[in-house]
Amino acid sequence: MTGIYNVGSLNIDHVYGVDHIVRPGETVAGNGYGMFAGGKGGNQSAALARAGAAVSHVGCIGADGLWLREGLEQLGVDVSHITVDPETATGHAVIQVESDSGENAIFLYPGGNHRISPESMRAVFSQMPTGSIVLLQNEINATSDVIVQAANEGYPVYLNPAPFHSQVLDWPLDLVDVLIVNETEAVGLAQSGVGAEPESLIDALHVRWPRAEILLTLGERGAILSGPDGRVRTEAVHAGSPIDTTAAGDTFIGYFLAARTGGESSESCLLRAATAAGICVTRAGARVSIPSLDEVQLALGGN
Repeated sequence: MTGIYNVGSLNIDHVYGVDHIVRPGETVAGNGYGMFAGGKGGNQSAALARAGAAVSHVGCIGADGLWLREGLEQLGVDVSHITVDPETATGHAVIQVESDSGENAIFLYPGGNHRISPESMRAVFSQMPTGSIVLLQNEINATSDVIVQAANEGYPVYLNPAPFHSQVLDWPLDLVDVLIVNETEAVGLAQSGVGAEPESLIDALHVRWPRAEILLTLGERGAILSGPDGRVRTEAVHAGSPIDTTAAGDTFIGYFLAARTGGESSESCLLRAATAAGICVTRAGARVSIPSLDEVQLALGGN
């Protein structure tokens, strides 16, 4: 099985239940609180591991985040490339979740996620087996540099530029092999107007970065994978009433990439990922909401 090196964030998530997302100048009382393991990178590593992939996580935490590393290790993630910086706090997130809709709003403090050094990355690449895949998001300080290093070493790059900001447009995206985006990120990258049709967004992204495959996730409308062999679409899978959308996208990415490195067809990869994400949104929290492979296979009818 192809090994996946996920260079990404590790966060402590503080999750608050609210009747509605707080507006500027407003103070509201929360109706629930929980502390969870999170970070887009950590969530995707957890999803990859639960989906049966061989995954190594690369990142940085403070001493207060050792339990995050231990949690990933218990899931079967290789954590030997997670460094501990005693001079910084672990990254953390403050998350508001609407009680009725499950929609969320997130504030991030980067902490150790912005302490990944060029030296540590050179050490990782020196030990990476031939044929490995590099997965990246946008909650660490070194994403652009890692794209260049990975491409120079000949490793395929899967990039999920989330959360999106305009500086992403200055990254060497022409070196990315698979670009994984939701509609907001696609609009930002394509510099299109909000409300553009998904097919048009994909066309615009292919014009700008013709060598990259595009995986566009559409929430309740499923997802589209577009590449050299054409376009494949899957519908969303509804596994119950939505409670919390946190980590749904990360779950989708982890299960998609695990299925792909396992040699499954594009159709199967998308359906498996959509099923996992459909289960994820019926649960509260980030990493704890990611379903196991057995749960996903059962929902797929044992396949």
